[in-house]
Amino acid sequence: MVTLRAARVLHVETGEIAEPGLVTVEGDRITGVGSGGGSGGDVIDLGDVTLLPGLMDMEVNLLMGGRGETGVLSHVQDDPPLRMLRAVGNARRTLRSGFTTVRNLGLFVKTGGYLLDVALAKAIDAGWIDGPRIVPAGHAISPTGGHLDPTMFTAYAPGIMPLSLEEGIANGVDEVRKAVRYQIKHGAQLIKVCASGGVMSHTGTPGAQHYSDEELRAIVDEAHRRGLKVAAHTHGAAAVRAAVEAGIDCIEHGFLLDDETIALMAERGTFLVPTTALTEGMDLSGAAPELKAKAAEVFPLAQTVVARALKAGVRIAVGTDAPAIPHGRGAHELIALVKRGMTPLEVLRAATVNSAELIGADDRGRIAEGLLADLVAVPGNPLDDISVTADVRFVMKGGKVFRND
Repeated sequence: MVTLRAARVLHVETGEIAEPGLVTVEGDRITGVGSGGGSGGDVIDLGDVTLLPGLMDMEVNLLMGGRGETGVLSHVQDDPPLRMLRAVGNARRTLRSGFTTVRNLGLFVKTGGYLLDVALAKAIDAGWIDGPRIVPAGHAISPTGGHLDPTMFTAYAPGIMPLSLEEGIANGVDEVRKAVRYQIKHGAQLIKVCASGGVMSHTGTPGAQHYSDEELRAIVDEAHRRGLKVAAHTHGAAAVRAAVEAGIDCIEHGFLLDDETIALMAERGTFLVPTTALTEGMDLSGAAPELKAKAAEVFPLAQTVVARALKAGVRIAVGTDAPAIPHGRGAHELIALVKRGMTPLEVLRAATVNSAELIGADDRGRIAEGLLADLVAVPGNPLDDISVTADVRFVMKGGKVFRND
């Protein structure tokens, strides 16, 4: 048994701060909180910090970005083993920054059909390497020429890095059903679909709908019948409406949402992962001039979405789209969400209880008896200054300490 002693514990579901903060952990679970926590076993005195539930990032790609990546050439130069080795560092940085659970939303690189994020998740769960709990999507499902064909940042010539159906490129109802089934067969725990164009894509306007209504419904049907949720990269209002009406569970980005579509998302209970920090912090120095021009047009519009979605009652979860925001710097998204009009408490809920609901996990997201001992500590009071989440001092995942500065 271990007792964590801190100046404060934040209960994100209520906004209550308990002082002092005592949390008792046995094995991988929280067994007591506050006066019910007692002081048995080993005591870790964390000092003048606030204990929070482990944070969650609902949009990362740990297999991309990170140290040693050479930009667009990495897509065609890096083989799967090299990509996996780089992901080990990305996973460790993500965990040490306070994010104990992530969704890895869809590979779009050549792997020969291997689901690398599933393998990474297994290695972390087995304790071979340090990293967050991963909810893997396998390969993103995208049409030929879609945003994740791939065409991000550069336009490859015909025959350069063609992707197979097993790697997510699928056209027509029969193919998208088979692509979803393949991801599920090999361990995907959710499905990622490219439902519209992208800002950093050579495939036309970012708002254009890429899959037909029939294809979107088929993807959702296959996933939902197997108990998996579907996340959709989608920007344009019309494309988002089609995705929501098809039953997709979560919209990623939504940079061009209009108020009518926002109202539909609120009505249907569709989650939004706005990835808003990248609109002011993404490194575009290596992007083509036409992509920079597209970003200059779209990003200011995207920065208006969070406030309108919040006002309409849309459920918001935190996602960085790392490596668009570098791995290990997920707090930038929390800070950006406050700038967009959310309160610090609303942001912390989006990064904990809302995210837990999105992935269907009732064993995390709060500091309560019986839940997983996923805990982080930050200096000061994050309800007064959300930026303290960029200065994580302590990380525990499943009762094991991974950081204690």
